[in-house]
Amino acid sequence: MAKPTVLVADDHKLVLERVLSILEPKFTVVGTANNGTDLVAEAQRLQPDMIVLDITMPVLNGVEAAHELQKMGLRTKLVFLTVHREAAFLEACIAEGALGYVTKSRLSLDLLPALDSALSGHFFISPDVRR
Repeated sequence: MAKPTVLVADDHKLVLERVLSILEPKFTVVGTANNGTDLVAEAQRLQPDMIVLDITMPVLNGVEAAHELQKMGLRTKLVFLTVHREAAFLEACIAEGALGYVTKSRLSLDLLPALDSALSGHFFISPDVRR
């Protein structure tokens, strides 16, 4: 059985490298982007099963990029990876179709469970998010 494909978007190189190291044993990473505009273009081109995306990115933030993806009708599952723990950010991501919300402080603990949940159509939220 083929590994699920993932596109990763984050504007911090060290975070991007860490995410890739966590994902690569279990998923096929088909591409990366460091801003929301590139993310939308790559998502349309690559049609990945899942996207792991940061909220705070240049040009187009992650929530705006997710909105664009939804308008395009892309059915890719979205898991946000962020420093933001506030409920308002969580709600904005959910409104754009997110199935996962992982805080960067819990990246190593929560990213794989969040992706597994999203693949099953279930929602995952890091426990340190304020609701």
